[in-house]
Amino acid sequence: MAARRVSSLVSRSFSASTPFLSRSQGRNLNNGSRIVRKFGTSSAAEEVISPSVQVSYTKLLIDGNFVDAASGKTFPTLDPRTGEVIAHVAEGDAEDINRAVKAARKAFDEGPWPKMTAYERSRIMLRFADLVEKHSEELAALESWDNGKTYEQARTAEIPMLARLFRYYAGWADKIHGLTVPADGNYHVQTLHEPIGVAGQIIPWNFPLLMFAWKVGPALACGNTIVLKTAEQTPLTAFYVGKLFLEAGLPPGVLNIVSGFGATAGASLASHMDVDKLAFTGSTDTGKVILGLAANSNLKPVTLELGGKSPFIVFEDADINKAVELAHFALFFNQGQCCCAGSRTYVHEKVYDEFVEKAKARAIKRVVGDPFKKGIEQGPQIDLKQFEKVMKYIRSGVESNATLECGGSQVGDKGYFIQPTVFSNVKDDMLIAQDEIFGPVQSILKFRDVDEVIRRANDTRYGLAAGVFTKSLDTANRVSRALKAGTVWVNCFDVFDAAIPFGGYKMSGNGREKGIYSLNNYLQVKAVVTPLNNPAWI
Repeated sequence: MAARRVSSLVSRSFSASTPFLSRSQGRNLNNGSRIVRKFGTSSAAEEVISPSVQVSYTKLLIDGNFVDAASGKTFPTLDPRTGEVIAHVAEGDAEDINRAVKAARKAFDEGPWPKMTAYERSRIMLRFADLVEKHSEELAALESWDNGKTYEQARTAEIPMLARLFRYYAGWADKIHGLTVPADGNYHVQTLHEPIGVAGQIIPWNFPLLMFAWKVGPALACGNTIVLKTAEQTPLTAFYVGKLFLEAGLPPGVLNIVSGFGATAGASLASHMDVDKLAFTGSTDTGKVILGLAANSNLKPVTLELGGKSPFIVFEDADINKAVELAHFALFFNQGQCCCAGSRTYVHEKVYDEFVEKAKARAIKRVVGDPFKKGIEQGPQIDLKQFEKVMKYIRSGVESNATLECGGSQVGDKGYFIQPTVFSNVKDDMLIAQDEIFGPVQSILKFRDVDEVIRRANDTRYGLAAGVFTKSLDTANRVSRALKAGTVWVNCFDVFDAAIPFGGYKMSGNGREKGIYSLNNYLQVKAVVTPLNNPAWI
């Protein structure tokens, strides 16, 4: 799969007549309930569509078996469209983490996985990718149902990316090797790249399956075993693909999946003395806690992919119509619930007014509604907590005297839908320009020249990504090198590929995911030195 902008995969329409969608018949949802999503001149009014996919896996996956939590507790996972219960899921806690780590340790120390040839490991990962494609419609339906993202986005973009990522890492499995190192004296020196051991992984709710792949793919390719904690908001698809991995031939204990809450299961995993490596994606504040728990236990290495407040910079020579559309996508994609969202839109003063008017018009046209319905661009926010957080920031923008161009309100009276919202006349010291909102709120700021916008774009605690929109190659080169961000997209945005590394500067985290760089997160380097007796050469 060539690198591509995510929107190129989600621009295709899909049919609501797919066998995995049907009108609600009352299963898990109230029969006849309606969601009306009107914004501006566009609207989507429809009965709630119930996905015809069974929720078959709600228990913890430990040592190759789906089991209840040790406590017997469960918790509900909710439909963001309605706030109603989809299913009750096993609530893992410290005891379950202990069980999962024990299984992973045994699988690493005694099981076949790390002793299996790299080629055999790659074949299992390739079989898994084939199964993902075979069950793509079920996975897309579950992902949309549990998360609120559009079914079209899940089916045409994220599930294909899931399979692609595992095929990419399957290809790496038998290409990981050390070096022969020349040294002074009669010595043979080699380096070994060894699996690090038991990897603890904690994934977020905004892209459950893709974050599963970003974490699990490189860890398995390197020969590690895993204990993965799902986000409590979106546990369903992880269990489903866990079952597919078992079907693909993954030995018991290699991949263990625990659903639960951060303060219990997450904290236990981060502080566990028998976990050799930790990887976390989530908020910066939680990342700080994770790093502390890891340091205060066994000083395990930690990879962090955290928050962002990415600048999207539009220069005066830009094609404004294209820039408006790209900036709209950069912010509103996935309901704005994207760590690298272009959430600070800097526009040159000479084209600022035109840009604001066109950005407002585009936001008004955005169709909000049931993510299973054809033509819907934006579904609900993940849950009530996130909904209230976004609304708080919208109120803050109004109170700070930013100009509310459009939006700012809830859509309908059920679920967690928010109008696409655009603010102009935003200043750098406003909260909506400083904090990660993680919602459909576009903040448009004005700038005068290159030096000013570089300084202002870098004046943030974050450094995850940035976008630069200009026809000038000199401007693009200058700005992209000056921005303190892990990824800079020039005249594009959200271009993701299995081979392109992703990670942040500053408080957006440390380490890189995807690509060759991610393998370093899951390997130890060992030097082996052997004397040479009367060598023919050194």
